[in-house]
Amino acid sequence: MTTDKDDLEPLTPDQGQDLFLDHKSTDCAESTVRNHTYRTNHFVEWCEEEGIENLNELSGRDVQRYRLWRKETGDINNLTLRMNMSTLRVFLKWAGTIEAVPENLYTKVMVPRVSREERQRDEVLDAETARDILAYLTKYKYASSEHILLSLLWETGMRIGGANSIDLDDVSFEDSCIRLVHRPDQGTRLKNGQGGERLVAITSDLAELLEDYINDRRHDVSDDHDRDPLLTTENSRMSRSTMRKIVYRITSPCYRGEPCPDCEEKPNAKCPDAVCPHAIRKGSITHFLTKDVPVEIVSDRMNVSQKVLDLHYDKRSEEVKLEQRRGYLDNI
Repeated sequence: MTTDKDDLEPLTPDQGQDLFLDHKSTDCAESTVRNHTYRTNHFVEWCEEEGIENLNELSGRDVQRYRLWRKETGDINNLTLRMNMSTLRVFLKWAGTIEAVPENLYTKVMVPRVSREERQRDEVLDAETARDILAYLTKYKYASSEHILLSLLWETGMRIGGANSIDLDDVSFEDSCIRLVHRPDQGTRLKNGQGGERLVAITSDLAELLEDYINDRRHDVSDDHDRDPLLTTENSRMSRSTMRKIVYRITSPCYRGEPCPDCEEKPNAKCPDAVCPHAIRKGSITHFLTKDVPVEIVSDRMNVSQKVLDLHYDKRSEEVKLEQRRGYLDNI
């Protein structure tokens, strides 16, 4: 039964936001609550500008007006607008349960569709999202294969084929590094063949995580070539396709409680906001460059030429590059 406007209880936008965030804090990760806060701040600001002091007054037309305002004043792309409207939809659905807005108002929220091609064009796992996912995995899935895979891909920036190729003997805890070896005759390949072979340094945190995984969570199995892989399933070496499925699953916003209307409507479909493994590599490379790691070091570590790195992997904004150059010039 749909709530009639005469049955609604008055509630100001900022009071509604406070109650909503308090509700979400009981069953969502801190990063999710932080994202909800940021996005609903815009809605509360719009309500103030429009003189809307009672959520009861909201209509479907208002929701559409807010969508246009957010797009025009925020100068944001469709992906960002999609996440903003997704959060508004979640907020209004919750508000309907406490009789602050009509019960079906959330269905009037138009969440923009973004094609897979449009998302992949500049699809990058940004550093903040990577930290949020890793924090979630640390808390709820510590030293699991999901935790290991994302930690490995994010810290090293290696390709999925590199992660697939690692054996236990390739991990040196004494030297804090991983050796990547091209073994085509034994079932694992590196994209650049022997040219992709290298030693990759790892932090003490990743080394500790790998040790915990190996000791407590790794399946003690060998592959078809009698090698002992680092990443395993119950029966053998974890395949590249399995790794891709894991990446798509754990990078889905809904995996950690973020709003995702498509997944709510089609629970068995692949989440359209998940990213592919290559987006992790691009994000990792961009993160290293943003932290002022020299381009030649990033090039060697990630096994990518400086020309290709600059053309396809460096996703720093021009503003970030400008400030980094300014930092060097200030020290001259």
